[in-house]
This record gives sequence, C-alpha cells and structure tokens, in this order.
Amino acid sequence: MFKKILGMFSSDLAIDLGTANTLVLIKGRGICINEPSVVAIQYDKHGQQRILAVGQEAKDMVGKTPGNIKAIRPMKDGVIADFEITEMMIRYFIEKAHKRKGFFSPRIIICVPYGLTQVERRAVKDSAENAGARYVYLIEEPMAAAIGAGIPVKEPNGNLVVDIGGGTTEIGVISLGGLVLSKSIRVAGDNLDQAIVDYIKRNFNLLIGDRVAEELKITIGTAIPLEEDISTSVRGRDQVEGSLVSIEVTSEHIRSAMKDSLEEVAQALQDVLEKTPPELAGDIVENGIVLTGGGALIRGLDKYLSDIVNLPVYIAEDPLLAVAKGTGIALDELDLLQQTAYED
Repeated sequence: MFKKILGMFSSDLAIDLGTANTLVLIKGRGICINEPSVVAIQYDKHGQQRILAVGQEAKDMVGKTPGNIKAIRPMKDGVIADFEITEMMIRYFIEKAHKRKGFFSPRIIICVPYGLTQVERRAVKDSAENAGARYVYLIEEPMAAAIGAGIPVKEPNGNLVVDIGGGTTEIGVISLGGLVLSKSIRVAGDNLDQAIVDYIKRNFNLLIGDRVAEELKITIGTAIPLEEDISTSVRGRDQVEGSLVSIEVTSEHIRSAMKDSLEEVAQALQDVLEKTPPELAGDIVENGIVLTGGGALIRGLDKYLSDIVNLPVYIAEDPLLAVAKGTGIALDELDLLQQTAYED
C-alpha cells in the first residue's frame, strides 16, 4: 500500500542501462538523462566510500584520479560487474530524473542484452528495486532497438536489427511482437577501443588510454578502405623510452585495428541469417537489415556488412538513441509493454 501511495507521486521511467552510457526517459516527457555509466567513488582513511560524481563528471575523472578516488564503470559487457556501485548509479539517476531525494517509487522498464542469464537478470532487477523502483520490467535490447528504429514489430513480417552498443552486439529477427531468433556477442564498442589500444601499442610502441582510442574510432575509424586516407595526431607515452611523444595515425591504421572485431560481428550476423526460417528470410531480403547503436556510426559499416551478407543494410535514424527510444515507447504503450517486456 505504501508503494502504491508513493507511486502516485512518481513518474514511470524507462532506463537504457548501457555499458558506455545510461539514458533515462520519463513517461510522456522523453529523454531527460544521457550520461556515461561511470561513478567516481571517494574513500576516507577508514575505507568508507561515498559518491563523488556520477555520469559525465565522473567520466572526466577516468585515469586522472588520486589514490583515494576511483572512477568505476560498474557495467561490463552489458552486465553488472559491481552490484553495489550499479545500485548507487541507478539511485542517483532516478533521483536526478525526479529532481528530488527520497519519497519516490516509480515503475521502471530496463533494457537488457538478450544473452543475460537468469542470475544476471535478477541482479539488474534487484539493483533497480533497491534503488527505489516499485515494479521492474525488463525488455530485451534487440526488441527495444527495433521499436526505437521505427520497425513495425507487431506485424507478421520478418525484420532483422543489429544493435552495436558499448558492451554487446545484439542481433535479432523480429516478427509478431516477439524475438523469433536472437544472438548476443560481447564484441562491441569497448572491444573495438581495446583493439585500437593494443594496435597502437604493438605497432608504434605507444601507450594510449581508452578515451583516446574511443576518439580515434569516432573521428577517423572506418570499416572499409577510403578513397583518401584521413589522419590525426595522437599523444601518448613511449613504452620503450618512457617519454611523451606524438605520432600520426591514419584511418587505415584504425581499420586494421578493428578488423578482427568487425569480422566477429559479421560472422554472428551470418549465423543468425543461416538459422532464420525461410518465410522470414524472404521478408528480410525485401526489408533489409537495420543498424542501431553507437557502432552503427562507424564509417562504411553498413556497406561492409552489406557486401558480406549480400543484403541491403540501413542505418536507423538517430541510431545512438534507438534503444532508449524503443524502451520509452514500450513504457508509453501498455499493450506493447505486455508483449515485449516482462516482470522477472
């Protein structure tokens, strides 16, 4: 009864709890929070911890903190790596969305990767409930991505969506409001960043951080050879001499760094297509494949995948926000919520 009373004063929320970024939508109002999934924790001399910053402010501290402060990414590969810190982060975002502390009890729908185990699903649900949620629903990422990309998921037609996020790549064949076939691989944005870090270290003896690698991926990264290479300068520490140096890195270097990871994504897509029922395969040939997530913005990725699977590949409008928007739509439309999400 107390929860119901609190619920009268709380707006329902949709949360895209991503490895790289967390987006929060308020029912009927749209996206109100879009910040990195990072928490900065400060420890006192007795080992007690308190939240120093969350989101963008915390991300700006990554790699720059003194010994008593740690900038932590509590989500790894799309799952909770640190239960306690994730709960703190969710609570912070709920309070920020409601613009007050305490006395809130919203219904929350959270987007999760398709491949989560029951234990991992329970961890997500428990984190949200401990942070103040009245009820928690889970919706799988391929479905949320399809809804957010504008795909008519309730119709009896086969559609295929590929969502390349920070921790996982989700591939789903959707028809009649459900996932007919899906595959989740833990190869995505973070994996690409690490591949760039390793490539620069191996080929240039230069040590760079994840943030620099991410910037290289965004600014000059490409999945296909370009007619004219683009380049940028990168500063880091020479691992042999220990001195700070600057080098020139080209788009071809970054393409070579990401090659193996992108091949894994392409192979996963081929695996799903090979298992797709013939009736739905014909629909996919006609409708094409839709790309969502931050990875969809890598130059030429649509052509790269299209050439491999011999099917048209399209980038969704506003691919970065497709999953969050789809989660929000599922919250707004109760009938869609009941079809595509479930209380765990």
